[in-house]
Amino acid sequence: MDAELASWIALNQIPGLGNEGLRRLLQKFGDPAHVFAIPAHTLKQVVPPAVAEAIAQGWDEAALEPVANWLNDPQNNIVTLADPDYPQALLNIPDPPLLLYVKGRRELLNQSALAIVGSRNATTQGLSNAEAFAQAASAAGLCIVSGMAHGIDAAAHRGGLRGQGSSIGVVGTGLDKIYPAANRELAHQLAQEGALISEFSLGTPPLAANFPRRNRIISGLSLGCLVVEASLQSGSLITARMALEQGREVFAIPGSIHAPQSKGCHHLIKQGAKLVERAQDILEELGHFTTNPAIPVIVLEDRPLLAHLGFDPVDIDSLIQRSGLTIDALSAILLQLELGGVVATLPGGLYQRIG
Repeated sequence: MDAELASWIALNQIPGLGNEGLRRLLQKFGDPAHVFAIPAHTLKQVVPPAVAEAIAQGWDEAALEPVANWLNDPQNNIVTLADPDYPQALLNIPDPPLLLYVKGRRELLNQSALAIVGSRNATTQGLSNAEAFAQAASAAGLCIVSGMAHGIDAAAHRGGLRGQGSSIGVVGTGLDKIYPAANRELAHQLAQEGALISEFSLGTPPLAANFPRRNRIISGLSLGCLVVEASLQSGSLITARMALEQGREVFAIPGSIHAPQSKGCHHLIKQGAKLVERAQDILEELGHFTTNPAIPVIVLEDRPLLAHLGFDPVDIDSLIQRSGLTIDALSAILLQLELGGVVATLPGGLYQRIG
């Protein structure tokens, strides 16, 4: 590792400094290598005394050895504010990270992107919507950005990975940690075909305070933010608020008035978020992307049974009564619709339209 990169990493690791202090130091003294050359009494004019003393002591090469070893993997990179590959979109937010740890395709950092976020406890329909919207947007060339959480985030990444735009997972831990552990396979796929990024040093555990900070990067990387499902207490609303503050577009998918997971989306729509029913609504709003035959159009097929299904869960006996079909004929059609991604089977033998 060269001395310039070492100085960036070491400054980022100073306890108690924080992003605001880092920016003040860089604005006053220049790059991190110059900051480390400034005497403590001068640094104390900009940062607290304990922080100034820690900087004046310089950095411990041994403490940076784990990072140097991590960088030996060709998949791994660190991009600093001075790097030409630093995401230009993040330079326009109030609190850009000093540096980013990157695992995977660093060229995705400057690709036009769409954030897709939502509930960890998503419904079957919500998961299907997230994956389908993400796939369509990725097919149009947008990189799908999300937070690697259970539920909507994971579904959005899976959809994004299936398109040419691919996907970036922004995590709230060090990149040597996988959280949640259940997403280990997804994290591996993102590292191979997309990218994982974090502003947090290697070894950082999943601390609650880190996840709201991660959200500003999810929205900041993107042209717009789509909320698929969210309760009124969901962290996804934090991401949506940050997107608005950063001048990004905010989109929301409406749902049932009875579903808790729809309340947050309905709140956003009331506050001015754009209601979307198709991925094309987003692509057209963002302006640079138009539909073409290669982009899957997310609309319901005009099949008679769908009218009988409605949009609320329904049991098969009710469907027999509504449609007049035999059990065999109905089961065959339901299977075809399920394989086509238009209908989902729910617990308790219920069926629901998800397209």
